[in-house]
Order: sequence, then structure tokens, then C-alpha cells
Amino acid sequence: MTGYFTQLKAQDPVFSQYYNAPLQLNPAFAGTSHAPIFSINYRNEWPLWPAAYTTYAASYDQFFPTVNSGFGINLMADNAGDGILKTTSISGIYSYKIYMKKDLQIKFGIEASTTQSRLNWDKLVFFDQLDLNEGTGRGGPAPVSAEIRPGSLSKTYVDFSVGMLLYNTNYYGGITLKHLNTPDNSFINNNSNTYAGLPMRISLQFGSQINLIDDNKRGVTAFLSPNILLTKQSDLVQLNLGTLIGYNTVQFGVWYRHTINNPDALIGSIGVRKDLFRISYSYDYTISALAVQNTGGSHEIGVLINLERLYPQKNNYNDCFAIFR
Repeated sequence: MTGYFTQLKAQDPVFSQYYNAPLQLNPAFAGTSHAPIFSINYRNEWPLWPAAYTTYAASYDQFFPTVNSGFGINLMADNAGDGILKTTSISGIYSYKIYMKKDLQIKFGIEASTTQSRLNWDKLVFFDQLDLNEGTGRGGPAPVSAEIRPGSLSKTYVDFSVGMLLYNTNYYGGITLKHLNTPDNSFINNNSNTYAGLPMRISLQFGSQINLIDDNKRGVTAFLSPNILLTKQSDLVQLNLGTLIGYNTVQFGVWYRHTINNPDALIGSIGVRKDLFRISYSYDYTISALAVQNTGGSHEIGVLINLERLYPQKNNYNDCFAIFR
């Protein structure tokens, strides 16, 4: 990492396969199944760059009809800049469902997280360590920078988020507010009073489920699920839109991601379900100006373990969340 270091800031890591990591998207998604759901996610972003980004996540959630509530636990680890900044977090999630008229339902979710970030100061390269003629590091050992090393290279903070989903058998719409308390995640003291903490992330989600083949014996065996995601965090505004198609045991989809200033990526995915397991792979093909720098795109693997087949009497759902199960 090169630059004049005053604050180290970044947007939240986000999975392209959000349907395999719904608790990352909205805490109201906790409890989309009466049986336990376990998910594991891995993302490798720009692998051909020397300072790549890797993100890991694992979660559990389940709905309990006796209390009309969903509960979930979410773990995440993010490695940014080849180990320059490492972040780990654990979240507890709760959701509550309200039945409205006919098949209309609403869910509210809340998430409480504890996050720890660790900074590898020795991997940072500052302006006064560069050769101004060559634009690269000087030959031989790099000189010691005049930048002041923070007193602590570890930061732990508590974070809160809320979400809501309104849905029926065909459509859903949701809103998420992440980092409600805008926690202080900086490593240095800022005396200018301009730092306002981790920026709040606002996300809107819209989707539909169109059943193409549905019979009494096997249920829905083919469906089409178009979705739109709109996210804003600080100055970053990002739009994702696309469709996931499911047919028997196979699911595949195509997506387009656009930032406020330029097109970002085309995303293709394919997944296979076998018994309790669903495994999916997706690739983000960069179409922004970064494409000329050969980043290698982004690779993502998602594994979902849904135990609902062990409870066949509970598999009748009056909603449109097949892609999340």
C-alpha cells in the first residue's frame, strides 16, 4: 500500500453470491427455514494483484415457530491488501415475523457485532520512502518513514445494524441500515474532529420468484428469480441487478454491477444442489477501467447446508425465498 497515511478506510466486503450469504445482506433474513441452515462463503478478489483481497464467512440461522422468531450467528474474516489490514467479526442476529393480511408478511431484524481490526504497519509504504524520480521504492533497504506509528495496531469495537423485509409468495422488498452507531474503527487519534466513524451502509433489496414448474408431488422444480440491490456507503453507490434460474438440482445466474460513475463487473454463477448441500461458483468479470490492469476478476465459492429435508413436514413456505434456502 502506498500513500500518505492519515486514516485507513474502506467499504464493507460484500459477496456477489448474496443469496448464499443472506445474513450479510439483511439481518431480517435470519430464519428463512424451519430447519437449521449453515453457510460457508469464500471470495478472492483481484487475485493477480500483489495486494489482493480475500474474505471468508460462515453462518447459522433457523426459524422457531413457537416464538415466531429467527436466530442467527455470523462469522466473517477479511484480509485486505495482502495482510495489511485484517478484520474479524462475530454477530448475533434476531428477527421477528408479523403476519399481515392475506399472504403478506413482514420481518424485522437486528444484529449486534463485535469486530476486531489489526493493522500490519510494517507492510505500509509511505511517500517519504519512495524514489520520486522512479516512482518506486529506493534501491536497497527502504528508509525509515517519518510517519508516527500508532500506539496500538489493534482496534476492537461494537457495531449494530437493523433490517426489514416485506414480502408475499411472489415478491419481496427490504431495507438494511448497517453501522447504525458509526463505530470508531480508526487506529490513530484525529484531532481535527472531521472523522465520523465507520460510515453507515444503506441497502435496498427487491426481488421476485416466478415459478415455472410446480407440481403437487415435487413442489417447485423450476423458477426464475430476478433481483435488484442498491447500496450506498459513504461516497460509494453500487447497483446490482440480475437473475437466478433454478431447474431441478441446477441453478445458474447472470448479474450486472454498476457504480455511480462507471460499469463495474459482469457476474456469472452456477450451482448444484445434492441432498442437503448446495455449492455454487461465481466469477466477476471486470469491465471497468481496472480491466486493462489484468486484476484476474473475482472468484467466489458458496456452500449452503440446509437440513430441511430431514423435516419434510415443515417444508411448506408461503414466501418467495427459494434462492436463500
